[in-house]
Formats: sequence, C-alpha cells, structure tokens
Amino acid sequence: MKIEEYEFGRIKVDGKNYSSDVIIYPEKLDDSWWRKEGHLLQLEDVLSIVEANPKLVVIGTGYYGCMNISEEVKTELKSRGIELIAANSPEAVKLFNQNSEPRKIGAFHLTC
Repeated sequence: MKIEEYEFGRIKVDGKNYSSDVIIYPEKLDDSWWRKEGHLLQLEDVLSIVEANPKLVVIGTGYYGCMNISEEVKTELKSRGIELIAANSPEAVKLFNQNSEPRKIGAFHLTC
C-alpha cells in the first residue's frame, strides 16, 4: 500500500481518502484506529500491530508531533525485534513510502 497524499486531518492511500487515524498493514488498512488516550500511544493501542509480527513499524505522531509513544510500547517492540521509526506524520509518511520492507506497518495520527 502506498500513501499518495497527507495533509492535516486527511490521508490518501491507494486512491481512497481517510479522515480518521489509520493503521496500514501490508494487505489491508484499518481506518477505525482509536487510542485509549488520544495523545499517548500505549501498548493496548498497538496490540494488533504487535500480533501481526512486522519487521518495521512506522508511527506518525501527528502533524505537529503531539502524540507521545509510551516506553512500554518501545520496550515491547524492541523485545520482539521490531524496528520502530517514529516522526511527525508528514515525515513519517515520507519514511513509510521510502522504505521497501515488505513486512512494514504504518500507524498514523492525522491531526495535532
């Protein structure tokens, strides 16, 4: 899947626009991603990602980078050998598209 466009509050993936936060898996997109606390990414928010066993996770922390990633998430990903790249969403989109790893997952907070 390729991200074609991103702007505050909107992302276009494979020709379809989304206005809610998304998780992009290799073969599907989840546009119902909701976190327990909007600006703090916790382990329970990424369990589906962890269970998918990717090699790489790219997290977009919001347009201005307001979403923080808990140490628990970082520790869990590292313990499973999953590489984490986190950046504000505009930069994370670029990094996601540039990376050719077939087992990558992207999780993008679209606002803030």
